[in-house]
Amino acid sequence: MRKKDILELKKRLKKNHCTFTKMCGCYVNGEKHSILKFRESFLNLEEDEFFKYLEIAKKVMSGTIGNNILELNFPTNEDHVNEIQISLMQLKNSKLKDDALLDDFYQSIIDNYDYTGNFLILVFHDAYDVITKTTDNAKLDESEEVYEYLLCAICPVSLSEPGLRYFEEENTIKARIRDWVVDAPANGFIFPAFIDRGSDVNAIMYYTKNPKDTHPELMESALGCYSRQTVTIQKETFQAIIKDSFSADEKKADKIFMEVQENLSAMIEEYNAIYDDTDSDPITLTKKDIQNLLTESGVPEEITAKIEKSYVENFGDDLPLAENLIDAKALKVNEQRRKEENLLKQVEILETKLQQVRQEAALDNAINLPTEVTEDNVVLEETSETDLTKEDLETILHETIDINSEDKENAPNYDVIVQVKPEKVPQIKSQIIDGQKCLVIPINEDEQTRVNGLDDLI
Repeated sequence: MRKKDILELKKRLKKNHCTFTKMCGCYVNGEKHSILKFRESFLNLEEDEFFKYLEIAKKVMSGTIGNNILELNFPTNEDHVNEIQISLMQLKNSKLKDDALLDDFYQSIIDNYDYTGNFLILVFHDAYDVITKTTDNAKLDESEEVYEYLLCAICPVSLSEPGLRYFEEENTIKARIRDWVVDAPANGFIFPAFIDRGSDVNAIMYYTKNPKDTHPELMESALGCYSRQTVTIQKETFQAIIKDSFSADEKKADKIFMEVQENLSAMIEEYNAIYDDTDSDPITLTKKDIQNLLTESGVPEEITAKIEKSYVENFGDDLPLAENLIDAKALKVNEQRRKEENLLKQVEILETKLQQVRQEAALDNAINLPTEVTEDNVVLEETSETDLTKEDLETILHETIDINSEDKENAPNYDVIVQVKPEKVPQIKSQIIDGQKCLVIPINEDEQTRVNGLDDLI
């Protein structure tokens, strides 16, 4: 079933193009009793009614294929006569003029439609003279066939909200009368289906307003077709199958589900890259495909077997298309989450590197430590000999970093600058020799010295 076929029918539902011959209806109350039946020549309706009924008919052809519009098929069994299919053919051929066939049809809907409340069953008959089109879609003045079909709309009828209104004849404001209002159709169908610009008596175009509430009992019992799930239901079912298998660990279930989604998306992209053809059939997700996806996603074997079994039980022979199981919103959210996690990791790496740079800078500064020996920064007892403590070295280290961060041109002009290796710093001592403050640096035999650029002066 193609979108352009549906649009071709829908475009005809206008004042100057509509060719509905008859319209019949049956109003049903909440107790499942028929309280009104009627038949109208559609083109003779009052203008207001004409457009309101036409709008209802249009709704049956609205929405997206796979979610709001489904192609239902009759069982193909040569040894079994599908009585419902035969009765629908008879109703179509009667052009809605046979009351007995109409009553049977209404009763079938009433008995098999699981709905609480009042509703209206509307049936339209139409005959569309399908004009031949050339390969470039140019129309020719000759007919390929006459497509005769029924359009059915099932509309909830609800009581209007209470309120006030203005009564012009009395010039007063009073409580208005609550009316029973016909709403937009919740379900409907077209028989036979219009496929490839032609009639397919083995299929029905089924409409559901709510993709999560499709009324499969109507598809099976009233229309005699195999029921089908919408894309929305398939997606939710698939998600539930996987997550319910990890019911004890919700976080793990979410993680595995996203892994499956990403692998499924990659599988579709790979398929499209190989079969780059708009006419190629989309991928149907088989039991074997599920097994491969779960294995790639790191699902344990015992849980894989459980998921496979549940998958077959829920979908049976009506296997979903792989693209229908992709949760685009979930993938987008997960992609955003990964970007944020990656950014946080990069920040952590940068902070670690920055810390390393700071430590290396501190080490370099300690190696090239400029030290001024003055009364301001070395306070000693005149007769004492003092070792530099760990706290003294840390203080010097911080002061060194601060000094090195200044512009060298603005640095103080020190009289004495001492540079030693870090391991040599703990050996430095301050001592009073002959009444003079001195800085004592022990020098081993294997150590070399340089003073003002001259080697081994000491």
